[in-house]
Amino acid sequence: MISTPDLASPRFKANPFPFYAGLRALSPVAHVTYCDGKPAWLLSRHADVAAALKDPRLGKDPYRVLSREERAAQVPWMPWFLRPLTQNMLDQDPPSHTRLRGLVQQAFTPQRIEDLRPRVEARCAELLAAARRRGAMDVVEDFALPVPLWVICELLGVPEADRRRFRAWTSRLTAIVGTRDMVLALPQLWAFMRYVRSLAKQRRGARGDDLITALLGAEEAGARLSEDELLAMIFLLLVAGHETTVNLIANGTLALLDHPEALERLRAEPALIKPAVEELLRFTSPVDTATERYTTEEYAVSGHVIPRGQRVLALLASANHDERVFAEPERLKLDREPNRHLALGVGIHYCLGAPLARLEAQAAFSALVRELPDLRLSVPREALRWKRSTILRSLEALPVEIPRASSGASRAARGAGSAAQPAPPAL
Repeated sequence: MISTPDLASPRFKANPFPFYAGLRALSPVAHVTYCDGKPAWLLSRHADVAAALKDPRLGKDPYRVLSREERAAQVPWMPWFLRPLTQNMLDQDPPSHTRLRGLVQQAFTPQRIEDLRPRVEARCAELLAAARRRGAMDVVEDFALPVPLWVICELLGVPEADRRRFRAWTSRLTAIVGTRDMVLALPQLWAFMRYVRSLAKQRRGARGDDLITALLGAEEAGARLSEDELLAMIFLLLVAGHETTVNLIANGTLALLDHPEALERLRAEPALIKPAVEELLRFTSPVDTATERYTTEEYAVSGHVIPRGQRVLALLASANHDERVFAEPERLKLDREPNRHLALGVGIHYCLGAPLARLEAQAAFSALVRELPDLRLSVPREALRWKRSTILRSLEALPVEIPRASSGASRAARGAGSAAQPAPPAL
C-alpha cells in the first residue's frame, strides 16, 4: 500500500489537485488505507475512471458481491435502522438498478424539470436582491444552499417549516467518514429516518402533485417500489438532489473569483453560460470521488490486477484534471471544447438529476454575474475552510461583500485592484 494524506480532511479538500497529479503520474492504480480505516484501490486517470464507471465487473451492491468476511473488511459499518437505505438505486446493480431507475425516471421527466426554470430564476433574483440590500452574504448559506434545497423540497413536497431541519441532517450525514462519526451522528440519523418514514406515510394517505406521489404511482413492468425502496429513493433524492449542486454553485463562485478574467468574460458574454457550467463542473468537481464499487472478479487496469472482492474508488476530480485529456487542465476555460468531464458520472449510474443540476447552476451563475458586478471576497483567500468528507468537496462558508452600485469605470478599477484573489494554497 502507498502512503496517502487524509483524503477526507479539510486541509486536503482545500487543494487536492497536486496530490492527484502525482497519483496519475506515479501510481495511477493505488492500493491505500482509505480515510475510513479500510483498504481501497484508487483510480486516478480519466481513461481508467471512465472505464470503471461503466464496467459491470465492478459491482455496487456489496451484499451481492462480497462474502460476509469480505464485507466486514471492506464495507463501512451501518446501524440497523439505516439498512433500508441500501435499497437505493445508487447501490444496486442490474436488474434491480434497471427497475428502480426506470420507475424514478417516469416521475423525474425532463419536462417537469424544465418547467421549473422560471421559478428557479425568480428565486435566484430574490436571494441576490436581499444580499444586495445587506451589502454582504455568505454564498453557501445565502445562495448556493437555498436554491437547490428549495427546488428539491418543492419537487418532493417537503413543508417549508421542515426544510432547515432537513438541511442540518443531510449536512451531518455527508460529514460521516468512519465508524466514530457514524456513532456520534446516530441521534440525528434516527430523527432523519423517522422523518422520511413520516413523509412517505403522509403521501400514501393524501397524495398530491409532487415527486413522492409520482413515485408511489409509477410502474415499470408491473412492479412498484417496496416500502424500503421508497424510503431509500426519497432519502437519495433529498440528499443527492441538493448537496452536489450546493457545492457546484459555491465552489464555482470561488473559482470565478479566483479567475477574474473568466468572471468578466462570463459577464460580458452571457450566452457562454452553458459551456461555462460544464467547465465549472470539470474544474471544481463538486463530487470529488465516486461512491464505492467492488470487484466481482479479477480486474486488470493500467498494468495492475485488482483481486476479486476489493473496494475500488474512482477519483472524479483527478480524472477531470487529467492532462492526457484536457489541455491546460488547471486553467478555467469557459468555452472549453471538447469537455469530456466526468463530474456527473458516466454509464448506468450517470447522475439522474444532471438536467436539474445544470438548470440550477445556469440560473444561479447567470443571476450572480448580472446582479452583483462588484462581488468580492470579504476574508483572505487562505481563511476559507472546507468540510471533512469522503465523497464531496464542500466549502464551510464563502463570505463576500457587495459594494454599492457605482459607475462602470469605478467598477472596472475596483475589479482590477481587488476582485482578483490569490490562487488556492498548495498543500
